[in-house]
Amino acid sequence: MGTSTGQTAATRSHRNRAVVASTVGTAIEWYDFFLYGTAAALVFPQLFFPGQSDYTGVLASFATQFVGFAARPVGAAIFGHFGDRVGRKSSLVITLLLMGVSTVLIGCLPTYGTIGLAAPILLVVLRVVQGIGVGGEWGGSVLLAMEWGSKKRRGLMASWPQMGVPLGLLASTGMVRWMTSATGDGFESWGWRIPFLASAVLIAIGLYVRLRVVESPDFSAVKNTQGVVRLPGWDVLRHQWREVLKAAFVRLSEQAPFYLFITFVLSYGTEHLGLARSDLLDDTLVAAAVGLVSIPLFGHLSDRIGRRLMYGIGIACVAAFAFPYFALLNTGSAGLVLLAIVLSLVFHDMQYGPQAALIAEGFGTHVRYSGAGLGYQLASVIAGGPAPLIAAAILQDTGSSTGISIYILGCCALSLVALLLIPRRADSDPTVGKPVRQEAGERPAGT
Repeated sequence: MGTSTGQTAATRSHRNRAVVASTVGTAIEWYDFFLYGTAAALVFPQLFFPGQSDYTGVLASFATQFVGFAARPVGAAIFGHFGDRVGRKSSLVITLLLMGVSTVLIGCLPTYGTIGLAAPILLVVLRVVQGIGVGGEWGGSVLLAMEWGSKKRRGLMASWPQMGVPLGLLASTGMVRWMTSATGDGFESWGWRIPFLASAVLIAIGLYVRLRVVESPDFSAVKNTQGVVRLPGWDVLRHQWREVLKAAFVRLSEQAPFYLFITFVLSYGTEHLGLARSDLLDDTLVAAAVGLVSIPLFGHLSDRIGRRLMYGIGIACVAAFAFPYFALLNTGSAGLVLLAIVLSLVFHDMQYGPQAALIAEGFGTHVRYSGAGLGYQLASVIAGGPAPLIAAAILQDTGSSTGISIYILGCCALSLVALLLIPRRADSDPTVGKPVRQEAGERPAGT
């Protein structure tokens, strides 16, 4: 009895540590990633792409942001391989270092006025490194939390690392808002660097937390039964490429609108509507704070009503809000703009809460890091990365937000098709925690 109680207490301790390590580390990485997006909308056009028209400068700035998204599938492939072969923990330590160091270096980067063309080139290189880091981060952090949790609570457990998004958004937006106020006119010359340099402190905190975590029991079981696959990424692409594509397309209605809601809205609000930058940042802070409650709530609800149903409700809400969102923004009314930004992220969270479990449960434990990571990050190329560019181009060509709303509706339609193609297995994946011994020339079960 005492031994059983001791084992339960130890398991609970490891589980809590895994959740904390996943959430804290993910929050730090998203702080870095979102910080770049905020700076790309507010100051990078003037600092790294001077001499251009306002539109061309914004477009060039968002283009450098896009290369980070394009690099994310590369990070998913690299760290998915090692995460499925060596372990979740070691991969997460490296991704944290990659992301943090590249962010600090961006804070040290000379601008175009100092070193000319080399400045935007170096900015792109560091953004690529950021993309590789965050591309490898998501799969490991979600799996570390989910695989330590109860099989009946996977939606909730996998949603905790997803909270890294509002935490990172809250921290990055808050830091920019603070520096904007504290440095005044000096923000565009030197104040913008401080949030990037502050990432050095966050790296130290993240490493301390992650180095103390224990490897997930599901992956340990795979190693103990010799179920480790030699080339997990290749195995997934050969046998589960449909699941990878479905995971990517089901994210269109979540990721593309999200980067319109948090990044494009800053340039749209300030340049097109003449709204105050500080007010928009404050509104984003409020919306991010709401996400600290809404993401785990919707993850928990997916355990009760089903992953697909919860996700489908989220798709429907984003689609229904595509036109009202811009209608509220276009009023210029402080209260209505706040309402638009908060509701946009709540509807996003209806999908983001259950999303991690929905995607991860489609792959067996032995290839889950690779499969879930590739599917999740492929959406960065077709959804998150192009979204601000597409929206900026539509606005420039038409001078209206109508085309952007239609673009959001198109993303929702494609996501709904992908969701309907995902089988009703998400609530209890029979392959989880049941790796099999791999005989010579035989492919593991569950793929």
